[in-house]
Amino acid sequence: MAAGVLDSGGDVSAAAYGGELTLSVLVTCVVAASGGLIFGYDIGISGGVSQMKPFLAAFFPKVLRRMADAKRDQYCVFDSHALTAFTSSLYVAGLVASLAAGHVTRSLGRRGVMLMGGALFFAGGAMTGGAVNVAMLIVGRMLLGFGVGFTNQATPLYLAEMAPPRWRGSLTVGFQFFLSLGILIANLTNYGTARVPWGWRLSLGLAGAPAVFIIIGAFFLTDTPSSFVMRGKVDRARAALLRVRGHRADVDAELKAIVHAVEASRSRDDGAFRRLVSGREYRPHLTFALVLPLCHQLSGMMVLTFFSPLVFRVAGFGSNAALMGAVILAAVKFASLILSTLVIDRYGRKVLVIAGAALMIVCQVANAWIMGAHAGKRGEVAMPRAYSMALLVLTCVQGAGFGMSWAPLIWVIPGEIFPVEIRSAGQAVSVSVTLGLTFLQTQTFLALLCRLKYATFAYYAGWVAAMTAFVVVFMPETKGVPLESMGAVWAGHWYWRRFVGDGKSEH
Repeated sequence: MAAGVLDSGGDVSAAAYGGELTLSVLVTCVVAASGGLIFGYDIGISGGVSQMKPFLAAFFPKVLRRMADAKRDQYCVFDSHALTAFTSSLYVAGLVASLAAGHVTRSLGRRGVMLMGGALFFAGGAMTGGAVNVAMLIVGRMLLGFGVGFTNQATPLYLAEMAPPRWRGSLTVGFQFFLSLGILIANLTNYGTARVPWGWRLSLGLAGAPAVFIIIGAFFLTDTPSSFVMRGKVDRARAALLRVRGHRADVDAELKAIVHAVEASRSRDDGAFRRLVSGREYRPHLTFALVLPLCHQLSGMMVLTFFSPLVFRVAGFGSNAALMGAVILAAVKFASLILSTLVIDRYGRKVLVIAGAALMIVCQVANAWIMGAHAGKRGEVAMPRAYSMALLVLTCVQGAGFGMSWAPLIWVIPGEIFPVEIRSAGQAVSVSVTLGLTFLQTQTFLALLCRLKYATFAYYAGWVAAMTAFVVVFMPETKGVPLESMGAVWAGHWYWRRFVGDGKSEH
């Protein structure tokens, strides 16, 4: 079995330590998960702002001239590297921050890193709201990106380590819950400010407002027991367990398991990143640290979330109607996430993957057909209203499929599959790959749309099918498994057992 995994004799019961869903753990997880609100707002705000005429006139006048050209290929109107850099700069900065976040998280603890991220969010929101040139816009977005890199590293780990195993999936989804709420709030804000000449400043500046909540809230949080033990503060780890598990839980047994896992990790302290990449027993963990972000990004829903107002404009919606379409899409994704929160710990992770993928594939193929058959090769034909509405409905159903599957699972699964000795490193790799792919997707999506046109939707449908097949075959179910016993899940898997365990399984 991989180092750091409690030898529990195969007992991976969700009730292993008897922890209850206490008011303290609920409040703690809600405050921590609110970091997703800031990230979600930043995701949702850029697409709507990017099609506001006062914003384009101030920073990207060439795009505004293209919009007025009736003969222009409508799929290519917004194909501007400068405009996409406004969106994507956040994610390349987040990638840089996430590479350092693993070490910082181990040194400062999960709570300290969340505080740092909140401060960076506040600074970035202030700079983008007050920008007077493109350089200020991009620097402000990069400050927001540094905040994203740190909070996306620390918050899922915090939630996974604080939540009782029985409710870990639902509580860890809290990060995605607030992220989706942030996207919805951002789209509502864009819809309300689009009619005001300086409305884009309000939309961008408000990115700093939620940061105040997480900064203040983090002062009242305790760090996680695992983080305390890793820094030699065992008494504080026990106090944290008592606070969040309640006095009826077997706190000493859980603390013993955590101490055992941390001591085992220290006995092989030759670098967490090095072990993750080169250690044979960590092959499944490294695989999913890379594959899960691929599944998330190549679903096509993240770039559609960023650029949905622009896509709806291409599909024939007016400016205000396109912004309202983005609001409806965000609301549907938010509602579907609530559904996934209710069922993720009852039916498990893989059921959500299969159901969500089926919805996404059907809707993406249907959207490709509608746009190809009824909008012309260059999007020059006014799409009949019935088909425009059908495209909006199908996009919302596709969003619901994503909201109930990959949207929450990209944060839930990485936070629970890594043993403690590589947990920070594994989460850092997962977040880094996610942000790196997000940067590539946002920087290239509008160019891809210009070249593939309506076939862009079919392109993403093919990726969803391939990635879902891989996950169904190779990802074990982790529902209700205590973190310290997760090694038994890998050791019992038909394929991954050849890498974990005693290393003597058949090759």
